[in-house]
Amino acid sequence: MMPRKYGELFVEALLFMSAIVSILIMLLIFYFLIHESLPAFSSLGLFSLLSGSKWHPSGDIYGLLPIIAASLTVTLLALFINILIGFPLAIYLAELAGPRSKAILKPAIELLAGVPSIVYGFLGVIILVSYLQESFDMLTGRSILAGSVLLGVMFIPRLTTICEDALRAVPSEYKEGSLALGANRWQTLRNVTIPAASSGITAAVLLNIGSIIGETMAVLLVVGNVARLASPLYDIFDQGASFTSVIAGEMGEVARGSMHYHVLFAVGFVLLIVVTLFSLVADYARVRIRRKFGGY
Repeated sequence: MMPRKYGELFVEALLFMSAIVSILIMLLIFYFLIHESLPAFSSLGLFSLLSGSKWHPSGDIYGLLPIIAASLTVTLLALFINILIGFPLAIYLAELAGPRSKAILKPAIELLAGVPSIVYGFLGVIILVSYLQESFDMLTGRSILAGSVLLGVMFIPRLTTICEDALRAVPSEYKEGSLALGANRWQTLRNVTIPAASSGITAAVLLNIGSIIGETMAVLLVVGNVARLASPLYDIFDQGASFTSVIAGEMGEVARGSMHYHVLFAVGFVLLIVVTLFSLVADYARVRIRRKFGGY
């Protein structure tokens, strides 16, 4: 009994240390980003940096508004495409697909999840960008729309997998009770299964927001990486630049310690704050939904 007790204490201590190390790493990331971006915020001003409408590093003009606007537009449109395809696919796999269909679709979705983002980017440049350029008579197919479509398709496997797991976690007694009361299959799905799994579905959607807004290489290849405000703002056929594409495209060219260098760290800090806020909202939404529906 004593060796087993010591073994359990050792595992408990190891898990506790892992949690502490994770928290410390997160705090160090925040500290490093704040330390490197503070000169930009103090020199340019927080409000002026966030609300500036022009990004022109060679002229020492730094405004994050075009980057923020393009990032949010790409994220929201990609999320719409993501949900439109991924959620019905999760319902089909969890509730409707037969063994043969599931044996084909499930491995295919898992295979898509393992494709590197740079491969999606290459396919986007070769197929999607060319198609948009020819179909809509654009000067270049690199645009906010191209980035949105590519990211929307790219993260379908993640949304589908998490939503399917949430739907499968709903106890069969719930469904059987609904059917026993006279509800048909679709009524049971709409009024019982989906509300019961809504906590996991909401978490999947909000988790995908963080993944979409943080994607780098695929966006860098297809969105154009031109930091300017679209005119009008909802023009998805215009080029744009996201948080990640600006950092990846310009960090290799800047001198360490220059204002441009510190501003790029400020961009990374703003991105980290946005993703952190989405994570907090996801946790809050999951708690509220679980209280209301008893979700899984």
